[in-house]
Amino acid sequence: MSQIIESNSIQNPRVTWEGCNVLLDINDGDRLVFARLTPGSTLKIGNKNYSLRPLIGCPFGSLFQIDNGNEGPYLSRFVPAAEGNNIEENDNCEISEELRDNRALIDNNKAQSLTGEVIDEMRRHGAKGDEIIEALIANSSTFEKKTLFSQEKYRVKKQKKYAPRVLLRRPFTRSICEAYFKKYPTRIGFMRVDTLSLLLSMANVTANSDILVADMVGGLLTGAVAERLGGTGYVCNAFIGATPYSTEIVRMFNFNSDTCRRIVCASLNDLGETSKQIGVHEDTPSVGSNDQTSSISIVEIPEPYENQVAAVDHNGTVSPMNKINKASKPGERASEETLKLWKENGFSSLIIAAPDLDPWRLVKDMLPLLSYSAPFAIYHQYLQPLATCMHNLQLEKMAIGLQISEPWLREYQVLPSRSHPCMQMSSFGGYILSGTRIFSS
Repeated sequence: MSQIIESNSIQNPRVTWEGCNVLLDINDGDRLVFARLTPGSTLKIGNKNYSLRPLIGCPFGSLFQIDNGNEGPYLSRFVPAAEGNNIEENDNCEISEELRDNRALIDNNKAQSLTGEVIDEMRRHGAKGDEIIEALIANSSTFEKKTLFSQEKYRVKKQKKYAPRVLLRRPFTRSICEAYFKKYPTRIGFMRVDTLSLLLSMANVTANSDILVADMVGGLLTGAVAERLGGTGYVCNAFIGATPYSTEIVRMFNFNSDTCRRIVCASLNDLGETSKQIGVHEDTPSVGSNDQTSSISIVEIPEPYENQVAAVDHNGTVSPMNKINKASKPGERASEETLKLWKENGFSSLIIAAPDLDPWRLVKDMLPLLSYSAPFAIYHQYLQPLATCMHNLQLEKMAIGLQISEPWLREYQVLPSRSHPCMQMSSFGGYILSGTRIFSS
């Protein structure tokens, strides 16, 4: 029974299960929340907490809305109408739209006759959010005088207040990177999603590759590489000293046991006897870093990784087979056999994302660990550390094809008759130094 449940979870990764991590998009990007689906987990919207139990077993991409029940408000599955929105596009509407404008409207807060006490009374009687919105529209003296665009904008504003919706998103590389870049950009070194994609492409991350990474962006780079490898090859997170870097973001990817076994860590001293210790301490400022203390701290490995595709029977208890064969946690120490193999053959490619360290001090010790003609890519928030690293690589004749790239991204709003670049978007995505390792005598 346990094997069947675990097999189904692996075959259908687009459906949530108990214990998986999800990304909850509230009101179309107004708020992003990472959550773990358990029967007791809750989500706070406004002043109330809502159980996440209805989200278990639903496909990713499902939309939920707050409804009132016998036991109070709860999250229920919401299916949008087929027409998509309330704007009708035909000749009659275009003619009537030309006759209406918002010039005669006066914003004096007297257009709405429905008071807050009436709305609270409707809620006590079990009125749904859509019913309250329709009542607000019916009691507005200026709604019919507005343009179709203004009407839709008014409806969306009231929907976010009285009938908030929650989109169930699957956490993968793009969604996790976008969420962290919007909420906690310092934790991922201000790495934008297009920059991360360019890093993986320049380092030629493909199946059955052994990728050496220096991940000081919370585990985002490690998880992105492991996701692209698809359970093949290895991703080795190299660290300085005796304590691995924190990779807590890897847990958000919902990797199975096979993929977690492909994520290992190793000290630079263990990877090769010729590798010298980099004398960088936590309190030593690096080239190009800010004076402020970094939010990405070097801490010990988190608690043991829980089995996120656990085998559960009908009673909700973990089967004995699953207790014996615990899922591997990502970031375990690499075995001696694997280290010996890497010392003999080298790694397929190298990716460095360590905004708090000097890139050259890392590259000069990590680049010899690669096989000849292996590509590498280095990310940094500032240009000068990469320019210094590029100059030193040219002097030491350690690499060819060196280039510094600046990713550029522009996001557009695409709507009928109002498509334009978004007014608020990131104008800076850091820099990437890429090249190919060569033999130097």
